[in-house]
Amino acid sequence: MQNEDQMRIHPFLFIFMAIAILATSVTQGGKADVKPDKKPEFALVIHGGAGTIKRKNLTPEREQAYRDKLQEVLLHGKKRLKKGASAVDVVESCIHLLEDSPLFNAGRGAVFTHDGKNELDASIMDGATLDAGAVAGVTTVRHPISAARAVMEQSPHVMMSGPGAETFARDQGLEMVDPEYFATERRKQQLQRAKQREAEQERKGEPGHGMLLSEDNDYKFGTVGVAVLDKAGNIAAGTSTGGMTNKRWGRIGDSPVIGAGTYANNATCAISCTGHGEYFIRYAVAHDISALMAYKGLSLQEAAEEVVMKKLKAAGGTGGVIGLDRQGNVTMTFNSAGMYRGYLRAGEKPVVKIFK
Repeated sequence: MQNEDQMRIHPFLFIFMAIAILATSVTQGGKADVKPDKKPEFALVIHGGAGTIKRKNLTPEREQAYRDKLQEVLLHGKKRLKKGASAVDVVESCIHLLEDSPLFNAGRGAVFTHDGKNELDASIMDGATLDAGAVAGVTTVRHPISAARAVMEQSPHVMMSGPGAETFARDQGLEMVDPEYFATERRKQQLQRAKQREAEQERKGEPGHGMLLSEDNDYKFGTVGVAVLDKAGNIAAGTSTGGMTNKRWGRIGDSPVIGAGTYANNATCAISCTGHGEYFIRYAVAHDISALMAYKGLSLQEAAEEVVMKKLKAAGGTGGVIGLDRQGNVTMTFNSAGMYRGYLRAGEKPVVKIFK
């Protein structure tokens, strides 16, 4: 029979056990399992793009600027949700703030195409109705996310593109701007660097284009997205982007593609994606996460990890997702070096993160 000393847990063993338990509840790297103690009255989660985001690449001032903007968006969403705004309304208004900030690759501050234009894409989906809308390749709509919502609510279609989408947006009374409104010097310099690399690759006879082999941290990342749970228990998601630096031939990524870059269904989850769009389209990332929840009974976090950390990673696709379900569970899962991200739930302080 064990004596009392043998049965007593050693202090160091207790500490080790506590650390082990904590490690099982907080996943590593770009995975974030964020579960509330009880279902919150409302919640929202946002991203400002994923990629090679490392502390050494950001000045303290620029890092703080990103943190401040993300927190501003979260507090804006909180204010609206407390007043009873719908999930779709909050998705749209939060993305307005992100589209207006030159920090992100969406709206003002979008990257340039090979021809020196800013071509913008956006999509939105209502989890309560499964209605969705998207626009691609617009150049004069100040808030592409609003154009996407107009397509969803004021037309029989899901996606419009180019001049036709702009005509529709104008007919709906949306704010139109001169294309120069979206241009920033920082993005012009990125385009020049991409073109220089492209020329060097061509001289060496290397395959690919500057936009695909770029070492520029922002060449294909910076998309913004929001997912929301409102007081009525409905969820919605939206995504907006300027696409890929130096893109050609009217290239369109995953952001305006329902099921790839954006998806929302009250029965499962609301998801917004950011990363190398070609992979997100091929693997129907946003919908795949929803399908794993619906058909295999996975949790939001389990589904996100299965798609982002296993399927995408194995295929060579980089990026991440943010999302939530009707219980207020949040995921911010990514397989890249970092992702501008944050979340907020009723009764809690906002959480903003950038690095792993």
